[in-house]
Amino acid sequence: EVQLQASGGGVVQPGGSLRLSCTTSGFNFDYYTIGWFRQAPGREREGVSCITNRDGTIYHRDSVKGRFTISSDSAKSTVYLQMDNLTPEDTAVYYCAADSAGWGTWRLNYNPDYWGRGTLVTVSS
Repeated sequence: EVQLQASGGGVVQPGGSLRLSCTTSGFNFDYYTIGWFRQAPGREREGVSCITNRDGTIYHRDSVKGRFTISSDSAKSTVYLQMDNLTPEDTAVYYCAADSAGWGTWRLNYNPDYWGRGTLVTVSS
């Protein structure tokens, strides 16, 4: 059974930081692309960041470049998203996902192979 368990969301002030974790099981972690989509209230879903474990390729959408860092721990089958200098525009439900096709799934906002449950990130003063 495939599982993606997301954690780390919460409430933070503008300029603050959060780290999301996505712990996975049931598929070949070292081959897949794993990352995060988000959906804010009243807005469409968008691909945020991902890492392709088989070759180390990293993708970030333009609005988070320089602020978000994604990393992967193969021993723990876990991907981390470090989010710094958060703004209210980052407020959304963040969903962990995994796909065998690669980072294009995030850039083009396609549906990935597997989804995890969302975790809410709220950036507010």
